[in-house]
Amino acid sequence: MGRKIARRRIVRATLDGARIAREEKLAVEEPLEIRFNGTSFTTSMRTPGDDFDMVAGFLLAEGIISRTEHLVSMRYCAGTDEDGNQTFNVIDVQVGFGAQAPDLSAARNVVTSSACGICGTNSIDEVSKKSSYPLDPARGHLDVKVLLGLPDTLREAQNLFSATGGVHAAGLFTTDGELLVLREDVGRHNAVDKVIGAGLREQKLPLHDTILQVSGRASFELVQKAAMAGIPVLSAVSAPSSLAVELADETGLTLAGFSRGSTVNLYTHADRVKTGS
Repeated sequence: MGRKIARRRIVRATLDGARIAREEKLAVEEPLEIRFNGTSFTTSMRTPGDDFDMVAGFLLAEGIISRTEHLVSMRYCAGTDEDGNQTFNVIDVQVGFGAQAPDLSAARNVVTSSACGICGTNSIDEVSKKSSYPLDPARGHLDVKVLLGLPDTLREAQNLFSATGGVHAAGLFTTDGELLVLREDVGRHNAVDKVIGAGLREQKLPLHDTILQVSGRASFELVQKAAMAGIPVLSAVSAPSSLAVELADETGLTLAGFSRGSTVNLYTHADRVKTGS
C-alpha cells in the first residue's frame, strides 16, 4: 500500500505487568495543499492515495465545479521533504469555463484536520450550496435487506483498516448492493471526497440510483457532499447529527443511521427503502 502505511516499534503493556515490544502498522496522515494556478487555497490532512479523486470531490462539494469538463488539469508540483524527495503533497489545479473560480483572497488560512470536512470555512452560508443535480424521489429505491448488508460488504473490502485499524471508509453501491467504488482515509470527509471525485473524473455524475455507505457517523458535510454528487441515499453505521438530518430532509436525501445487524434508523425520506414482502 506504499505511503498509506507506516511502521513503528511500540511497547504493549498489560494489566499483569507484561511489556511486549512489537512493530505496529499505522495509517499515514500527511498534509495535502491545494493551489489554484500557483496560489494556495487550502490544506487538508489526509491519507495519501487517490489524491486527484479527493481534490475533484472536494471541488465538487465546494460548488467550484459540477462537471468533468470544468476541471482542466491537476498536477503535483513543488513539495519536498528534508532529503529533497518529492512528497506529492501539493496539487495545483486549473479550472475552466463554467467553473466557479474560488475567491483566493478568502482562502482558508488554517489546516483542515482529518476530523473535520468544513473547518476553516468563513460561514455556514459557504457550505450550504445548491447542487447541480437535484435529487429525484423516484430514484435510488432499494430493499432494506440490501441496505443492511452494505456495512458488512464495506468492512470486508477495507484492506487498509484491516492492516491499521485507523481509517474511515466510504463505499458507493448500486441499489442491488454491488460495490462500485471504495476509498479509505483517516478523514471521513476525505474518503467521501475520493468516492465522488472518482465518479466525477469518470464522467458518471450525477450518481443517481446509488447508495453511499460510510463507516462512521453521518455529519452535515457528508450529507452535503452526497447531495452535491446527486447521491439519493446516505447510510452510516453510527448516528447522524441534527444538522445532517435537517439538510437531508431539505435536499430530498434518504438518510439512514445505526445500520447494524437487523435494524436501521431511517431519518428522512424513508419511502426509498422497501420493507416487508
